[in-house]
Amino acid sequence: MHELSIAENLVAIVIETAEKEKLSSVTKVSICLGQASQVVPELLETAFRVVVQGTKANDARLETEIIPLKLKCSDCGADYIADEYNFICEFCGSVNIEIVTGMEIFIKSIEGE
Repeated sequence: MHELSIAENLVAIVIETAEKEKLSSVTKVSICLGQASQVVPELLETAFRVVVQGTKANDARLETEIIPLKLKCSDCGADYIADEYNFICEFCGSVNIEIVTGMEIFIKSIEGE
């Protein structure tokens, strides 16, 4: 379960930021997960709840935004959102595809008092 290590890193960044910004508590953490990042949001939420216990972010709400898998065909130039993990161009059938979005994992914002 790599969600646990992601949660540990996430909480470390959140606590470091809270201390740097002199926050007494963190109330909300907003993250973005790419659709193809292979992170299960529910498992990440569970891991976050475990790791955050006893910290300034103990009661923080974790808000997750899913970024769609956007592909670009290098042959015909088509940009499209993929419904499935099918890396064949929907327009020309090429396999010369690059991932534009959908693999990222990042913190969008940290809110607190």
